[in-house]
Amino acid sequence: MSGLVDKVVDGVKAVALEAEHQVEQLKTETELRKQNQQLTQGRSEKKEKKTKSSAEGDKKKHPLEVTPPPAFLQQRLALFDKLKAEQDAQAASQERKPITVTLPDGATKEAISWETSPMDIAVGISQGLADRTVIAKVNGKLWDMTRPFEEDATLELLDFSSPEGKRVFWHSSAHILGEAAERHYGCHLCLGPPTEEGFFYEMGMNSDRVVEAGDYNALETLAQNIVKEKQPFERLVLSKENLLEMFKYNKYKQYMISTKVPDGSSTTVYRCGPLIDLCVGPHVPHTGRIKSLAVMKNSASYFLGDAKNDSLQRIYGVSFPDKKQMAEHKAFLAEAAKRDHRRIGREQELFFFHELSPGSCFWLPHGARIYNTLVNFMKAEYRARGYEEVITPNMFNSKLWQTSGHWQNYSENMFSFDVEKEKFALKPMNCPGHCLLYKVRERSYRELPLRLADFGVLHRNEFSGALTGLTRVRRFQQDDAHIFCTPDQVKQEIMGVFDFLKHVYGVFGFTFKLELSTRPEKFLGKIETWNTAEAQLEEALNEFGVDWQLNPQDGAFYGPKIDVTISDALRRQFQCATIQLDFQLPQQFELEYASSTDEPNTRPVMIHRAILGSVERMTAILTEHYAGRWPVWLSPRQVMVIPIAPKYNAYAAKVRDELYAHGFHVDTDLSGNTIKKKVLNAQQDLYNFAFVVGADEEAEQSVNVRNCRDQGKQERAETIKLAEAIDRLKRVRDSKQQENEL
Repeated sequence: MSGLVDKVVDGVKAVALEAEHQVEQLKTETELRKQNQQLTQGRSEKKEKKTKSSAEGDKKKHPLEVTPPPAFLQQRLALFDKLKAEQDAQAASQERKPITVTLPDGATKEAISWETSPMDIAVGISQGLADRTVIAKVNGKLWDMTRPFEEDATLELLDFSSPEGKRVFWHSSAHILGEAAERHYGCHLCLGPPTEEGFFYEMGMNSDRVVEAGDYNALETLAQNIVKEKQPFERLVLSKENLLEMFKYNKYKQYMISTKVPDGSSTTVYRCGPLIDLCVGPHVPHTGRIKSLAVMKNSASYFLGDAKNDSLQRIYGVSFPDKKQMAEHKAFLAEAAKRDHRRIGREQELFFFHELSPGSCFWLPHGARIYNTLVNFMKAEYRARGYEEVITPNMFNSKLWQTSGHWQNYSENMFSFDVEKEKFALKPMNCPGHCLLYKVRERSYRELPLRLADFGVLHRNEFSGALTGLTRVRRFQQDDAHIFCTPDQVKQEIMGVFDFLKHVYGVFGFTFKLELSTRPEKFLGKIETWNTAEAQLEEALNEFGVDWQLNPQDGAFYGPKIDVTISDALRRQFQCATIQLDFQLPQQFELEYASSTDEPNTRPVMIHRAILGSVERMTAILTEHYAGRWPVWLSPRQVMVIPIAPKYNAYAAKVRDELYAHGFHVDTDLSGNTIKKKVLNAQQDLYNFAFVVGADEEAEQSVNVRNCRDQGKQERAETIKLAEAIDRLKRVRDSKQQENEL
């Protein structure tokens, strides 16, 4: 769909697991085998069942395309052809004149206005370049490759490897999926945007039919046919009146046109084959550019994400310029499925969820070990970096949120209730409470910066359909902190936060990138204050020495911000850390400090910052980053002690107790299994090390160390004194090294 509609749908994330598709196929194959077995039971019974099975199959089986085609297809095409002819005639009447097209390297190309297109320029350079290019950027604006220049222009040619090129590629692929869906279901299309991992289309069905995994083959077959036809993407500008006429059959498009297109204005539609959709584009030249497309999964959704609206059917897909990239993507998805934190959490008995408390995690003992280790890691860093930990209430009167402004803008996402005829709510964030804490007494400039950290429990009323393992929950904790400082301390505090996150992410083995979001069109405060703050942030970013990007006019209305995006072992990106300047809350809560001069009291600047973000979500990210193979310092199963015979159980217990006394997570295997089987079990349970003990070890007060993560070292096990083994383990744990080596 278009940038117009992207404003309605924001931040959709399509987690497309190929395994779901395969499971559904296996179910279908199993049912077919059952039917075939039934058909072998006797001649007369066989005949009767064959007739019955055939009738049921005809009832369930749907044709590749609905017949007859929906009437709106032809009506839509007729209006498009009429208005397109008028637009083409108008374009043909435009004056042709020489223009200059400037390329990124400064080279220029001569062209003719309303005649030469970016495709012509690309072909003139090389056919290979033209074939690779997904979309053009003309004068800084994305532009169809086949759309003629209208004036002198700068030109960039973007391929699939660029973020903008990939987004356009997946946007065009969504239109192919939309055409296939219209032809297969006869449905009314709604929204179809590109996402971070592909694209989706959602639609209103004109019957009781719902999308099923068994439909994927038909949709992919239609998509393949659409690709083979190399249907051109045609752009047409339409007035609001013509848009309403073209989509009069579709109440969803009617709503979007009525609410998003101002009266007296116009926007565009794009056509490929029989599909015509409301869309600002741009698109690839033709459908043949989409060499490989796959339907990944389906789900139900609500129009505009509101449960009060119609229930829709949503189909997710992904596409690539060649089959090799599709194969690589499916391999990536298979690996991601193996690393899914929900599966690992279940297998390693880390956590679970229950329907009686949806979105609130139950942490089992081994999961609580990881959780507490992360929190204690941050607490130790707080102490070293001058933060003071505070504890604030979970429940506040709504008057607090009215003062902060959250009640007016966020109350529907809060759990609220009546207490003694007044409205209260569970806190969804800590910042307003920290403002109360700051204001408990008068403050002096000598106390600043004041760094307050809080691991308080937070609650947010997420839709039940949005709850996803640990990544989207209702009850969570953050490594939340707020820094109150003077305006001239902003830069040094930001530098301190940069050093903090660099250290933490380095321990985890993450890489990260930074993005500065500046003053939006609608903002609070003085421009001079914003300019000073943005200059300090930019100066801090430059001194930090990490590449960063500018995101103009995307700051919050109350201050500029720096978003930090991490990359995990699979090169997936997650935004966890946030550094946000806030001029508004100190104003709302009338926070002040006594300055060093005789001037009136001054408002502090408030810096919101989190590095882990939600501890729950970070645990999910780390689980998948490590694939459940935890480094020693985070591992909930660090050592398994294995006696070679029952008579050494007492020494094994002694080893266990000494390790436990030094803070290690240790167990003993006293089963009747063989040593080989016990070591294998420890490896499969992902212990870091197995300490094998027998007569020699007991006599020497030693342990035979087996590295459970390295099969190649099983034959080269080392016997060392127990005290030395503990010292080595402590060094590995305390240094937080990634390698599983003593």
